[in-house]
Amino acid sequence: MTKTWTNCEGLTRRDGLKLGLGGLIAGGLSGALGAKARASEKSVSHRGHAQADACILVWLDGGPSHYETFDPKPDAPVEIRGAYQPIATQTPGVQFAQPMTKLAAISNDLAIVRSIRHDQGNHGAGNHYMMTGAPPRIPVGCGAFVSFHPSMGSVVSKEIGAPHGIPAYFSLPSMSRSGGPNFLGSKYAPFVVPDSPNSSSFRVRDVTVPGGLTEGRFGSRQEIRQQIDTMLRFNDASVADPTLAVDEFYRQSMQIIRSKEAQAAFDVHQESDAVRDAYGRNTFGQQALLARRLVGAGVPFVTLYHGGWDHHADIFKSLDTKLPPFEATIAALISDLKQQGMLERTLVVVLGEFGRTPKINDRGGRDHWSNAMSVLFAGGQTRGGQIVGATDRQGYAAIERVLSPENFVSTIYRKLGIDPGQVMYSGEGRPVHLVSDANPIEELMS
Repeated sequence: MTKTWTNCEGLTRRDGLKLGLGGLIAGGLSGALGAKARASEKSVSHRGHAQADACILVWLDGGPSHYETFDPKPDAPVEIRGAYQPIATQTPGVQFAQPMTKLAAISNDLAIVRSIRHDQGNHGAGNHYMMTGAPPRIPVGCGAFVSFHPSMGSVVSKEIGAPHGIPAYFSLPSMSRSGGPNFLGSKYAPFVVPDSPNSSSFRVRDVTVPGGLTEGRFGSRQEIRQQIDTMLRFNDASVADPTLAVDEFYRQSMQIIRSKEAQAAFDVHQESDAVRDAYGRNTFGQQALLARRLVGAGVPFVTLYHGGWDHHADIFKSLDTKLPPFEATIAALISDLKQQGMLERTLVVVLGEFGRTPKINDRGGRDHWSNAMSVLFAGGQTRGGQIVGATDRQGYAAIERVLSPENFVSTIYRKLGIDPGQVMYSGEGRPVHLVSDANPIEELMS
């Protein structure tokens, strides 16, 4: 059984699934319905200088600690530095936290940014800022599901697209609360695969003809629609609003069922036991393997949603069991992409909404802290073996090469050949800057 992760507001990943159409509603009904009218438009993308064809975004929901991952502070007092000792990495002079052994062994393939900071210290606002590059327009609560701007995945879906029959934007196993399309409409919402690829019976609902139907009936009878209208991207009946998105979901379902490429991409059982073992025979490990197969099939953006990083209490007890399999999977993903010859054109990014507080609290945990965070980049022609920026001696704040979420999001867009400074238009025709500060992190753009 897959574990249900919650954060400090008690929100589960099912709440994330329910958000699926929330972004459409927030963007206005006209914007949502406009997706259908724009379905025949050819996406325009200026990709002449693209350094990557795809991005795998690993989202650590709740906010991972920079101290216990990529920015250890051995000279800080014990109540700040915590229980883990720093370890040497493959890169001379660079240290990671004690549990990060497998990533330390491939650090020459990684770039760690230690100096992104912002002023949104709650889950809802922090998630939105890092997922979209746009701060919330109004104050929002920690547990809020907010969608004031299209997410990176939805923008990539619109600008780049994917081979016929395969969605351009996937999110596994659920959508981050601000991972939706907003005014871009349902056409560019993520295709969510909620089930575990680690299961021997794993199948994606939209990849095979529903039970009781023969191929002949499927291809020849229009009544098939009545039987597959329920095959929605968001696997929860409470979001199945036919006014907004059933037509689009139906069209996409038909394409996926008839696409041999889509069916093959979902079949992780084609991989060798050695490869599957390297990723980890657990839900997250096999989702990462599925993400690699999806980008190999031409999908330009995949989000791996990994919850359970909101450690207000017993952080070391939790991380003792959580970090080893997690970092082993990330190391396996990067190494596998490299071995497959795909890393040069695939960008891998690992982050959450913020870091954690410098001082360990009286419950043995760390609280929300947006003044400092660490973000991992690999692939997509990113120069490895480098550290960008720095926090102070005790990790309170970014103090060298201070960067913003806008710089972070602009980097991903630039890597994929998308102009972050462009102006888009909402369903009501209002101009919207994709990113207000379109400057990428130059050290990553070599």
